[in-house]
Amino acid sequence: MNYILFDGTVRNSLLPLTFTKPVADLRIGILTIREKWETYLDSTTTTLTEDYLEEKFPMVEMAQNIMINASFLPTLSLVEKIMELKENEAIFKDEEVIAFFTTDSQETVDFDHYKQIEFDSELIQIKNTWDLFSFNEIALKADFELITEGRVSQPIPDDVHYVNKENIFIEEGAEILFSVLNASKGPIYIGKDVIVMEGSLIRGPFAIGEHSVVKMGTRIYGATTIGEYCTIGGEVNNSILSSHSNKGHDGFLGNSVLGEWCNIGADSNNSNLKNNYCEVRLWNYETENFAKTGLQFCGLIMGDHSKCAINTMFNTGTVVGVSANIFGGNFPRNFIPSFSWGGASGFSTYQLNKVYETARLAMKRKGVDFDEKEQRILEHIFEITKKYRNF
Repeated sequence: MNYILFDGTVRNSLLPLTFTKPVADLRIGILTIREKWETYLDSTTTTLTEDYLEEKFPMVEMAQNIMINASFLPTLSLVEKIMELKENEAIFKDEEVIAFFTTDSQETVDFDHYKQIEFDSELIQIKNTWDLFSFNEIALKADFELITEGRVSQPIPDDVHYVNKENIFIEEGAEILFSVLNASKGPIYIGKDVIVMEGSLIRGPFAIGEHSVVKMGTRIYGATTIGEYCTIGGEVNNSILSSHSNKGHDGFLGNSVLGEWCNIGADSNNSNLKNNYCEVRLWNYETENFAKTGLQFCGLIMGDHSKCAINTMFNTGTVVGVSANIFGGNFPRNFIPSFSWGGASGFSTYQLNKVYETARLAMKRKGVDFDEKEQRILEHIFEITKKYRNF
């Protein structure tokens, strides 16, 4: 069977993270949503997403296809139901379609003509950006069981202190030096060829992807996920870093999500709790207003390719778009549009030629080419986000 992951109705409420990628390629737990589905299905997937992303994330359609709403995280019982789908059948959770069977000859899909199967068991649906760190503990524990079942961890080095050895999994090539791994509250997963430098204190649930580095003396609280080819340092709590992003120095990051190719300067901090302990409101691109999160703890949401200089301070519930460059003293405003250049004293537009130059250099450092596809995506985002840049 051919499986296609589609963005669903929540794509705009997951901006700015989904400006540059489909919903399926967001990371929560150890794996991205796509990687979870492909592991459960034992199959590759393609994507139905925005037109401007299709060149990088193409859809492959066959005679028979099962379309899956990528905002839902897979479970074994859900996958079993999906694999049983027949033509003109669809699975729903309340009013939201989870998956349906379609053919390449269908012009449109009218669910009134489908047999609608209600899925009654509990599921996690990622509807908002803050859901990623809010549900990260549940997703991380599920992923840990999924990818370590029947496998044997590399031994924990003799000079590493640990708690709950059975809840720690270390992949081949990882190097851990004179550190503490406390898996009493949740699993710890150390990816292939990861380096954990001396004096690091890590409390699970925690996961770090291959070829990433934990700097000396880092303090990490769960539930935190670090993607592949990242560098992490300082103090981190309940946050997600997508691949190829860095927070390599002292400073606090909490209840936050960073996209890919982000960099947090030394001694930068974000607030994750308001001084008056009130509910945090966060910019929502769908409503183009600040939305209630229902959360007391909510930090920084940062889109791909954005960066901040040393000693940057982010207020509680700050949203930074794609390719922003932030610097200067005091707190910048808590919604920073894509392609912004500046800080609390004011912003100007970060021009595309400079954006391309920075992206090319940053990606080259990690052995990745900034190609024309990436350039065209950023150019499109630049155009559709102009209305937010009223500098």
